Amino acid sequence: MNTDPRLTSLAHGGGCGCKLAPSVLQELLRELPAGGPFERLLVGTETGDDAAIWDLDGETSVIATTDFFMPMVDDPHVFGRIAATNAISDVYAMGGRPIMALAILGMPIDKLSPGTIRQILAGGASICAEAGIPVAGGHSIDCPEPVYGLAVIGTCPTRAIRRNSAAQAGDALILTKALGVGIYSAAFKKGQLPVDAYEEMVASTTLLNRIGAELAGDEDVHAITDVTGFGILGHALEMARGAGLAVRLRAAELPCLSQARALAQAGFVTGASHRNWDSYGERVVLPADLPEWQRHLLTDPQTSGGLLVACRAPAAQGLLERIRAGGYPAARIVGEVAQGEPRIHLEP
Repeated sequence: MNTDPRLTSLAHGGGCGCKLAPSVLQELLRELPAGGPFERLLVGTETGDDAAIWDLDGETSVIATTDFFMPMVDDPHVFGRIAATNAISDVYAMGGRPIMALAILGMPIDKLSPGTIRQILAGGASICAEAGIPVAGGHSIDCPEPVYGLAVIGTCPTRAIRRNSAAQAGDALILTKALGVGIYSAAFKKGQLPVDAYEEMVASTTLLNRIGAELAGDEDVHAITDVTGFGILGHALEMARGAGLAVRLRAAELPCLSQARALAQAGFVTGASHRNWDSYGERVVLPADLPEWQRHLLTDPQTSGGLLVACRAPAAQGLLERIRAGGYPAARIVGEVAQGEPRIHLEP
């Protein structure tokens, strides 16, 4: 019989809700060089993009990323699957395909049995197998809280790289997954998440964003980013800042997990949602009568969230149908990019 404590009881936060607030991260990176005198470093820290990219020979580029966090669920195998899906997503968001991963593991070995830790690793390896890549090594430490994730290497034709900063005025915006993962995880930690909602959350957070690699080959697609810990507002704002343009989002079109609205109204909100708003709220224009619970949906941290895709408006409907047919039924056209200061304007 397994007598290990609940994984979530060992962590002060969970999933991408553990991320530092955007304002804190900006301050930490403020004096670091964006890339340095490295001509082949095509993407560094300058635009808050999803991964670093190094040009090998003018035709092929290497994508490098890492992501790890504390558990948002108690099932160790499921935790491993969610963390691995989330880490691999950064490669897809740049338009690439992963080729291998390295495991990052920090565990309180005095509290968790070897069997539980093996299940976490096995869960991550199972997602890597679905992505067609090996876990080729890694690093582990004894850690007060359980932490797991991956460093992932991918490749991409240099011409197909899709940054978060290349959106163009007039582009339509497509979101490929539903929002509300942080709200669900807050309810789960308090033992108030219904079983069907838990299954919905796991299905969403273990769905690989492999559609990103396919979309990057389409000239109608200008920019891609994945929506994770900063919420839809935060990641849309990064896109706006990178492009030097405004972004308009339509609240009525934003897809949400089936019980997210009800749970948000019931007060199931993460601390990260508040930190996110405090970090970038002054750059967001909301309708005057927007209820607070709805704002929390917009700042809700998304663990292994969907892709936000900027594309030519005339091509948007065809791309949306292609995305849905590819296994992302929640995908919606949620807004557009426009001339103006880098702000987010939320419309009803």
